[in-house]
Amino acid sequence: MVSPVFDWHALAPDLILAGTILVVLVAGLVLPEREAWQTSRIASIGALGALIPIATLAADGTNREMFGGAYVVDNYALAMKAFFLVVAYVTILLSVDHIGEGDYYQGEFYFLLLTSVLGMSAMASARDLITIFVALETISIPSYVLATYRKADRRSNEAGIKYYLMGVLSSAVMLYGMSLIFGVTGSTKLREITSYVVANGTSALIAVAMFMTLVGFAFKVSAVPFHFWAPDAYEGAPTPVTAFLSVASKGGGMVALLNVVFFGFYAQGRGPGAWWPVLWGMAALSMTLGNLGALKQTNIVRMLAYSSVAHGGFMLVPFAAAGIAGARGDLVVADSSFAAVVVYLFIYGAMNLGAFAVVIAVARRTGSGDISSYSGLFQTSPALAVMMTGFLASLAGIPFLGGWYAKFVMFKSALEAGTAWAVGLAVIAALNSVIAFFYYAGVIREMWFREPAAEDRSEIQVPPPLAAAIGLTCAAVVVVGVYPQLVARVGELVTRIGS
Repeated sequence: MVSPVFDWHALAPDLILAGTILVVLVAGLVLPEREAWQTSRIASIGALGALIPIATLAADGTNREMFGGAYVVDNYALAMKAFFLVVAYVTILLSVDHIGEGDYYQGEFYFLLLTSVLGMSAMASARDLITIFVALETISIPSYVLATYRKADRRSNEAGIKYYLMGVLSSAVMLYGMSLIFGVTGSTKLREITSYVVANGTSALIAVAMFMTLVGFAFKVSAVPFHFWAPDAYEGAPTPVTAFLSVASKGGGMVALLNVVFFGFYAQGRGPGAWWPVLWGMAALSMTLGNLGALKQTNIVRMLAYSSVAHGGFMLVPFAAAGIAGARGDLVVADSSFAAVVVYLFIYGAMNLGAFAVVIAVARRTGSGDISSYSGLFQTSPALAVMMTGFLASLAGIPFLGGWYAKFVMFKSALEAGTAWAVGLAVIAALNSVIAFFYYAGVIREMWFREPAAEDRSEIQVPPPLAAAIGLTCAAVVVVGVYPQLVARVGELVTRIGS
């Protein structure tokens, strides 16, 4: 384990991203309005450029620590950093024409987007409560602004305010929980919190502190009962921002949960009893209420918002399974359950970004988010209809598209845990997978078996950046579905993230 004060190689991805943010900010100020689109090019180059040191760090294979263990770069951190950068690049592709053609400030948009991604990258390496909190706020504050970026739209303003107020409340609760953990354990470093729990067990006070901390993270991943902001914020925000919030922002919250739970609360299987029932309940409620909420939606963005809540519940299943397995001493199953979260998040990112890319393309013609506006899409734009069908089928978990493997690792983690609680959660997940199929199938039925409206009979013209985003995400969903060993290998590399 290399432990210099500043390891510039390990910090290179974040430094490149920070440098890109500064360049985008200056370019937005000095470029004339007709050249404002150049900021998107700078942002995309920076996001891709930051992947280069990630590749060299992965090839080196050395785990690196800085700042007394508060910042770690290992396989897990590198995998998550790469994921967030790729999501940022795809989001930029979604945004170029949508933001460029609207009444938006382009430079500021990409500045805020990359700043949030910088927080996500820092979160992947954070092993200290203070670092985690700062990273989480770096993710959240730009997101509040992006959610209300349509300043002339009252729904966007309302959505941003709801998102902000709920976010501030959850941050306060989470920070109070963290302060209690520090008061009991005497440290903010996750490794030292683990050592304290191993030596002293889980007291009533630290159990309350863990609960309050998890409540704060539950908002970030839009878990029930802290999900009320999501449908309004998703509908009110510009659609590329909605795609970003549903994947990257949720991913940042999931990584924060992974870090805090696994590196801090897990305590080598001796501490799970304090937190796994909370995550069990959140998983069951999020899956059920998310899917039931999606069933009655007539707007596709709100449907995908509730779907995102449900998928957040599916991602919480391995957390609960890990706690159950750890409580009975099966640390191998517990460790692989955490890897299942990473695998699920990667696949979910591809299929959800792809679905939102098609939503943006269809809205360019119809100007509507109503599911009825997808009527006859196969007749007018067959390629878009086929790809949207693939994304929705993948979200439903239909073989052999990427989503089936995400569901597979989720069910595997629950069934391997082996107890009645774990099997019961797997049954709830199975029932919710069936429910989800109905609302995804409703959109597919509109596209394939309904006649298009008279005003929607023209073929949809998809700009090249948006077409590239759809193509990239579609390829990822198909390749992972047919050859899941690719993403399974990533899961193997991060399985021993606590080693």
